[in-house]
Amino acid sequence: MTSQDLAGRTALVTGASRGIGKAIAAELLRRGANVAITARKAEALEETAHELAEHAGQAGVVALPSNTGDPESRHGVVAATLDRFGSLDILINNTGINPVYGPLVEADLGGVSKIFDVNVVAALGYVQEAYKSWMNEHGGAIINVASVAGLRSSGVISAYGASKAALIRLTEELAWQLGPSIRVNAVAPGVVKTKFAEALYTAGEDQAASIYPMKRLGTPEDVAKLVGFLVSDDAAWITGETVRVDGGLLATGAL
Repeated sequence: MTSQDLAGRTALVTGASRGIGKAIAAELLRRGANVAITARKAEALEETAHELAEHAGQAGVVALPSNTGDPESRHGVVAATLDRFGSLDILINNTGINPVYGPLVEADLGGVSKIFDVNVVAALGYVQEAYKSWMNEHGGAIINVASVAGLRSSGVISAYGASKAALIRLTEELAWQLGPSIRVNAVAPGVVKTKFAEALYTAGEDQAASIYPMKRLGTPEDVAKLVGFLVSDDAAWITGETVRVDGGLLATGAL
């Protein structure tokens, strides 16, 4: 049974209607935190909140549909979280998009701009909102969900990888600027079995997993358990880190 080490704290998880974000929300709830979840599709988000609430115990969960890329939406989500739970101790920047594949010299620049706006600028926007509204006075923990593609070139999801590299660098800068009361870390998953990553293993899951030392792809829960640790007091002296959760992929020297 997971300990209630986050009891009394409130977390905001973006991009949480499915996949990694949903698993992170579930893990934080199991650890006793109240959780606000946000994503664009209201119906899917409400369904997720209802499902999570069935296993929330004494903690609470609220669905806040919004557009992560919109400043007014970000402000509204943070305000609503504070209004509902009275604090904002944990921020999980999980929202990510990738509408651009292939060589960068052929990439649609509008698509590249959108990737950076959502994956990097919006993440910083949420940090700013959380800082101004709560964390500046009370402290907190922030996790940015990056990717192994931000640590090594892929050639396929290169614009996405460049945005995640920027997010990793942003994590380090924020950790330096916001310490000691606010810790900022990132996690860098390999290919995780989600709808978002389906295109990366459509040729066959076994084939995609064959290059991993662990011989399997990741699950959302693999990432969620790491995030749960990093936002807990057990990780009190960890900040500015990007922790790989990739089944050993980058240990092979390949991506």
